[in-house]
Amino acid sequence: MMSKGYYLLNRVSLFLLLGALFSCKPAVKYDLVIRNATIYDGSGGAPITGSIAVNADTIALVGDIGNAKGIKEIDAKGLAVGPGFVNMLSWATESLLVDPRGASDLKQGVTLEVFGEGWSMGPLNDEMKAGTKAQQGDIKFDVSWTTLGEYLQTLEDKGVSMNVASFVGATTLRIHEVGYDNRPPTPEELSRMQDLARQAMEEGALGIGSSLIYAPAFYANTDELIALCKVAAEYGGMYITHMRSEGNKILEAVDETMRIAKEAGLPAEIYHLKAGGKSNWPKMDQVIAKIDSARAAGLRITTDMYTYIAGATGLDASMPPWVQEGGYDAWAGRLKDPKIRTKVLAEMRSDAQDWENLYYAAGGAENLLLVEFKNDTLKKYTGKTLAEVAKLRGKSPEETAMDLVVEDGTRVGTVYFMMSEENVKKQIKLPYMSFGSDAGALAAEGDFLKSATHPRAYGNFARLLGKYVREEKVIPLEEAIRKLSALPCENLGIAKRGKLQPGYFADIVLFDPKTIADHATFENPHQYATGMQHVFVNGVQVLEDGEPTKKAAGRFVKREKK
Repeated sequence: MMSKGYYLLNRVSLFLLLGALFSCKPAVKYDLVIRNATIYDGSGGAPITGSIAVNADTIALVGDIGNAKGIKEIDAKGLAVGPGFVNMLSWATESLLVDPRGASDLKQGVTLEVFGEGWSMGPLNDEMKAGTKAQQGDIKFDVSWTTLGEYLQTLEDKGVSMNVASFVGATTLRIHEVGYDNRPPTPEELSRMQDLARQAMEEGALGIGSSLIYAPAFYANTDELIALCKVAAEYGGMYITHMRSEGNKILEAVDETMRIAKEAGLPAEIYHLKAGGKSNWPKMDQVIAKIDSARAAGLRITTDMYTYIAGATGLDASMPPWVQEGGYDAWAGRLKDPKIRTKVLAEMRSDAQDWENLYYAAGGAENLLLVEFKNDTLKKYTGKTLAEVAKLRGKSPEETAMDLVVEDGTRVGTVYFMMSEENVKKQIKLPYMSFGSDAGALAAEGDFLKSATHPRAYGNFARLLGKYVREEKVIPLEEAIRKLSALPCENLGIAKRGKLQPGYFADIVLFDPKTIADHATFENPHQYATGMQHVFVNGVQVLEDGEPTKKAAGRFVKREKK
């Protein structure tokens, strides 16, 4: 017979066992768990080691996630994990319509493309739609939308890998109502431009974007821009600008930007900050001093840049705005007139003070690289300098530039070498500096290979993390990640993106900080960056083991309403 003590002992054991069973919480399941991560949360602070749990499109936990399990799990040992990167100046407006992967940017960790440097994909009228179709080169697409919001929604509905957002272009508004004429808008036209801006802001635009060295944007005076920006200010938007000068008149252009921001009552950002032309390189210190002083006085001025000493635009930036009045057809027609050609040639050779002469700023035709032609018979010149093409044709570089514009039917895509490496590094260090490629999101295949491009399309962000962070230690990695994520999202007024924080959308990048690097060159630009392993957009994996998954996770991202 068993003793009474034995029964008591077993009853105690049973109660302890039952208590333990009831106290054990089952493991919580999440859609995604990233383990062993070196987490850079976007704040700029030192990284932590831990895990990240994601449910659907939202970050649920960061750091210690207890016994959480994931339907999908990734071991991030050896990888840096950060918020998705923001391309503050993207020209993927057309490339994403034909290739929604955006591979050249995706392979660098870009999860948000921001459009609208002066020209935006809406609002369009019938004449503008026809012009957009007529100017298409290797990349062809239907123009099925009218407003900017409709365009961005078209991208989301069609399906793209990354998120998209846009400013409404001041140039687009001007063309819509004034056309290409060199004159101020009438009061009625300006009122309609403001109404169009208001509609775009209602649809979710980020603010007003301008590009003031180009015709017809060049024709807009400061008061016109203030009037448009006042509309954006009503919605908490911002003004972002390719200033009227980045060279001889750069200090005056900074003053104009600040005046617009102050009088319209909104923050402003300077696109691709630079001092173009060797004689202007020393002015960068004065530019920074002006910005710092304005910020100290309470004006919200920020900047962005690309990480190269060459810019890229068209041959229009080598010719005076007066010859371009009326649009491309009028411009090309004037370039056929011998008297006008003589005058244009003389102005191209001058150090102009009243317009931005990038031909002169670059120091000559040998520093202009021709990268994009529409006319198949001219594609043989792709990758050659203007000096080389001029020699082949037996004409002066200036005459050759005019001939190419006429023969190609476009402004001809051109790379200009005109900045200093010292200034690039100085700018990267600025606490208010973010980054934009000023290029499309391309693929190293198909129709994209019919033209060259600036290597920034494939390497801008990886170059920052590889060359300037790891190799040259210009800024630490945690600061670079802040400038690529939280800083631009805060400047743009975009809610719940840019940080690895519970409740934020799960835009997440995982890369190897020891190997991430750009490979694109000016001679061979169609080369992908390497080192980016995984990318998630709204919780969906769009890059896996360095390759696009072709999943369409991108959304039309709108500014948080005021």
